[in-house]
Parts: sequence; C-alpha cells; structure tokens
Amino acid sequence: MKTINLRLVLFLIFSLNLAAQHRGNYNEITKDISRQNILSSGNAQIYNPTVQKQINQTLHPSNILTVDVKALQNVSATTYTALFNVSQIGPSAEITNQLMKERIDQIKNRLNAKGITQNNIAIDVISFIPIYEVEVTKKLFSKTYTEVPKGFELQQNIHIQFTKTNQFEAILEACAQSEVYNLVKVDYYIDNIQDVYKNLQDQLLKLIEEKKAYYKVLGFDMSDYNVAIADDKYCYFPKDFYQSYQAYNSISVEALDKSKGITTAKKQTSYYYQPLTYENYDVVINPSILEPVVQIGMNIKLVFTPKPIEKKDTPIVETKIDHKYYVISPNGTIDVKELNTKK
Repeated sequence: MKTINLRLVLFLIFSLNLAAQHRGNYNEITKDISRQNILSSGNAQIYNPTVQKQINQTLHPSNILTVDVKALQNVSATTYTALFNVSQIGPSAEITNQLMKERIDQIKNRLNAKGITQNNIAIDVISFIPIYEVEVTKKLFSKTYTEVPKGFELQQNIHIQFTKTNQFEAILEACAQSEVYNLVKVDYYIDNIQDVYKNLQDQLLKLIEEKKAYYKVLGFDMSDYNVAIADDKYCYFPKDFYQSYQAYNSISVEALDKSKGITTAKKQTSYYYQPLTYENYDVVINPSILEPVVQIGMNIKLVFTPKPIEKKDTPIVETKIDHKYYVISPNGTIDVKELNTKK
C-alpha cells in the first residue's frame, strides 16, 4: 500500500513539473499564485480575479451609443540598421587612426563576402582625444605631479544596414573577429507606413459600419443622434517591448555534490520580446509572428447622443374687439340708435 501511494505522489510531482515546463520561467517570476487567490467556478479553477469580474459584470443600459474600435497590424521591417561602437587607442594620432582603419576595413571585407556591400556601411566618428597619465617628478624636498600625453583614443560608430534577419549572425561574427563587441542597438525601418495606416483605417471604417447596422437592427435610428469623434494612431518598435527576468532557481547544484550546504547562486538576467497582446483589439492583421515586428495601431471612438427634442410652437390666439358706437338724441329722448361704422 505504501508503494502504491509513493508511486502516486511521484506521478503527481512529475505531472506538475511537466506542466511547469510548458509555462517557462516567465510565469514563475511574474505570477505568484497562492491558494488564497484561486477562485473556483464549478469544476474549473480561475486564477485571474480580473477574468471573474469581467464575466460577472453588471451592464448598465443607456441611450448614449458608443462605438469604440481598435485595430493592430504587425509589420516586418523593410530594413534594419545595427550600430556598433569601436574604441581604439595608440601611442600617436597616426598609429591610432591606422589601427582603427585596419579593423574597419577587415569588417567591411568580411561583410562584403556575405553580400553586405560598402554602400550599406557608414562610419560615424565620435571622439578623438589624447590620453594623459600623471608623471611624478621627485625633488630633494618635494614631489610634483604633472599630466603628460601618453597616447590617443579614437571612438567610432559603425552603422551596418541589412534586409534579412539571418544576416545579423554574419554581422556579429565579422565584428567579433575584429574585436568589436559593443552592439549599441538595432533599428527597424519600414517604407510603406502610410499604406499601413490606410489599411487600418479601411478596416476600422468597415467595422464601424457593421456596428451602426447592428444598432439599427436593435431599433436605433442613427439620424436622430449627434456624433462626437476621437481617434489616435501609434507605432511601436521591438526595442520598446523587451523585458527582463531572472531565473527562478537560485541554489547551486555544485554545493550539493560537495555536501557543503546550500549556496546561493547568482541569478542570470535574461531578456525576452513581449509584444502587444491582442485581447483589447477588434481587428489584428498578421497576428501570427515568428520574429520581432513593428506594431502599428489605430483607434477610433464615436459617441452618439440623442438630438434634443424640438419644442412645437404654441399657436397665438388673437383677440379681436368689435367696437360699437351709439348716438343719443339731443332732445333728451331715450331713443338710442347704433351708429353703423362698417360701411
């Protein structure tokens, strides 16, 4: 019986570890799930209270109609530009410049063999300054410290343009062979950004018409509403979405082998690409991506408010006074005759 229970425990532990492998290290450091945070709904477990709140939210009807649509398009870069910083020191200005030129020429030749010509490489001189050291002069009763030039330092940036991501490995190799390791950044460029915005606009306009037709089916006449609008567009590059994390494990395995107790190991900092997620978008163009992309988005929000009811004018009633005139006889008789003034 104990053997069966032991096997069951081992099976459950193995199953939990296998499930954790599918989640990766990212989930370990970004979500701290405790039993108190787990909400139960039937036989299923809901780990996110926000989801539970969204499912059970109360709707509040209103006669104000809102059309809020968002679209996102993932666009692969047309060209890329890698920027490397190079530093070279030498005993004189001429030797320093010559050493730098030799390193740059070696990089150009290697890249030319990989299909990246010199037209795709640009050099940007950052600084060219002398290097000083302190020279100590001993005298009989004192010492003097004087700065004297001992050499020069030349810094340059190399801009390398390429069109395919698989060329970047060759660029790194060519630079490393010339002892250039300082990769500053990689910029992404797209040529047809206006076409992308036009495509997003067309998609949103189509979606707006569909939602207006939906409201019409529900009995709302859009001509009876005044409309207000707000729109926005944006463009994000991969450099904006790299996040860092540290490995979850922090125990040294070597310490266990030597039976010296537990030793805290240094956690390595790693980086990963985390693009915009799609749950808040109505339209996503090119949703499946393999490599970092440029994410371009557009939002349009329309608010329809009922037009004020026009008050009907109250009819004006004219009061007409019909005047009558009488003439009394001067002899004192009471014979009163009406004076006809309508002739």
